Amino acid sequence: MPSRRRMLLGLLGHVGYVGLATTPARLWAGNSDYRLDLDATTVQFRFQLNGTWQSGTMPITSSAIELNPSRLAATRVSVVLDATAAKTGFIIATQAMTSAEVLDVAQYPTIRFTSRKIHLGAEGRLSEGAEITGDLTLRGITRPITLQAALYRRAGSAVDDLSQLEFSLTGILSRAAYGASGYAALVGDRVQLAIHARILRNQ
Repeated sequence: MPSRRRMLLGLLGHVGYVGLATTPARLWAGNSDYRLDLDATTVQFRFQLNGTWQSGTMPITSSAIELNPSRLAATRVSVVLDATAAKTGFIIATQAMTSAEVLDVAQYPTIRFTSRKIHLGAEGRLSEGAEITGDLTLRGITRPITLQAALYRRAGSAVDDLSQLEFSLTGILSRAAYGASGYAALVGDRVQLAIHARILRNQ
């Protein structure tokens, strides 16, 4: 039986243009047939503290996705995160992470990712090996980063039901590359990022 990801490309052929915009001021022009379901969207990060993996969350300030099923390579993604509201499972770790030595949220309250190029996966799909290369801006420093991407129908939905779609971006970054190198003796340099979003079609 084909996986839900394998079925996506064929399903999208039944619709015209799919767009998502959830920012008060549009990040770019485009349709807004879909909107982000904030209750079903998570932004998680993982880091090593004294050699043990810990996790945290960070809310989305604004986001936009433009997707044309006939031109998947032209897909565009932009996500802005609220660094001031970042949380971990430990209050001391949260305070250290948001301090001037790491994220410095007092001066740089947001983190932004904006896509530049799409590398489609197997058979031209936006999944199964697809990558999105873009610019990540953290602490006022912008550097290129490549994230793994996946777009698919919600599990259990009918084959012609495109009212809800799932989208994810995952990757790894070096915090030192952005000047967030504080507490290096305790906290590892590599940070894992995972954004999982649900997109709802407007009625």
